[in-house]
Amino acid sequence: MTHNQYTNLGEQVYSEKLSNGLSVFVVPKPGFYKKFAYFATNYGGVDRRFKIADKWIDTPAGVAHFLEHKLFETKDGNALDLLSQNGASPNAYTSNDLTAYYFECGDKFRENLEILLSFVSIPYFTPESVEKEQGIITQEIRMGEDDPDFNLYYGLLKSLYKHKPLRDSVAGTVESIGQITSELLYDCHRIFYNPSNMALCVVGDVDPADIFDTAHKTLPQQPGEVPLRDYGTSESLIPEVSRAEKAMDVSLPVFNAGLKINPVSCGKEKLKLEIISYMALELMLGHSSPLYLRLYADGQINSDFGFSVDSAAKTAYIVFGGEARDPQFVFAEVQKEILKICEGGADTELLKRIKKASMGSTIRAYNSFSAIASSISEGHFQDFDSFDAINILKAVTVDDILNFIADNIIPDHMAISIINPL
Repeated sequence: MTHNQYTNLGEQVYSEKLSNGLSVFVVPKPGFYKKFAYFATNYGGVDRRFKIADKWIDTPAGVAHFLEHKLFETKDGNALDLLSQNGASPNAYTSNDLTAYYFECGDKFRENLEILLSFVSIPYFTPESVEKEQGIITQEIRMGEDDPDFNLYYGLLKSLYKHKPLRDSVAGTVESIGQITSELLYDCHRIFYNPSNMALCVVGDVDPADIFDTAHKTLPQQPGEVPLRDYGTSESLIPEVSRAEKAMDVSLPVFNAGLKINPVSCGKEKLKLEIISYMALELMLGHSSPLYLRLYADGQINSDFGFSVDSAAKTAYIVFGGEARDPQFVFAEVQKEILKICEGGADTELLKRIKKASMGSTIRAYNSFSAIASSISEGHFQDFDSFDAINILKAVTVDDILNFIADNIIPDHMAISIINPL
């Protein structure tokens, strides 16, 4: 058992890698009634081509998401119902590069943890249940296709990327999920849900040794081979197309714009890149930035204007946007602001406020059990310690942010996706 203390944050983490390869993390919270468990596999929507036992395997889009739906069904009923009857609040999600199952509860925590570990690790599929789920997910996919936000986001990603699997929805398409069989689900579960490719994180007033023991007794005893993934041919930072546009039932034009940035695949430098890129975007586009205040005062944008930094499939990208009276005008103004900062520098006082606010929000995040568990697990899969964030933030300089903008935020590399009113 390893014990790490973070005295500047008042946190501590007990961790152990079990004999089956599972990495387990426990964050004690003495005196708290609520407890939180988060069980994740390093498997998401982009993991469609992989190599296992010296054999390359191609799978249709949507398998990871389909598995997430199906694993709650067991021979004895639905695990969601069982956890809910035990006073737990369970849920799950699939992202581009991760699938997670989690719950929070007060009483019966160990019993609920055993249920979580069991239903995730013991699959049960039949051809009939798979066919039924195909119908359910088909409806989910069609609802997404009618959603303006969905069309905006994937319109932008298809503009930025030519080959990368993150161009496609995590849920897949009606055609791709039609290729999913119970045999394929069993194969992908065996490959990606082996303990060596997973992590368990528990936060609450618990005994770390008891958590390690429960995981050891409940899960398969043998480690598995972690698959090698293939995310397609490498691409330049130039977008595939610079503009995508369509009309839908919206009251005002909405847009997503963005660009690819130089990625860092894993390690502490990846965490540093995420922190610096977020601060750079706050400087350029945040609600305290001169550009945002001017565009807002002119009625060009409203308070739903925002941005994000994402990474998956060995690539990283920035997205920004929202409702806009004239999306192309706002897009052009953002490009001008980038050039202005690159040529004339930045408001150092604004940067100090952004840094202070970032440190505050990072520290506040440790009040959330779910945020702690998810950040520890994601950091484990990407080979960094999420608790290093505060020290990285302290060390970030004005030059770090300006260099990031100059090296990555290139106006000619940008693309825009627009939804106009019908």
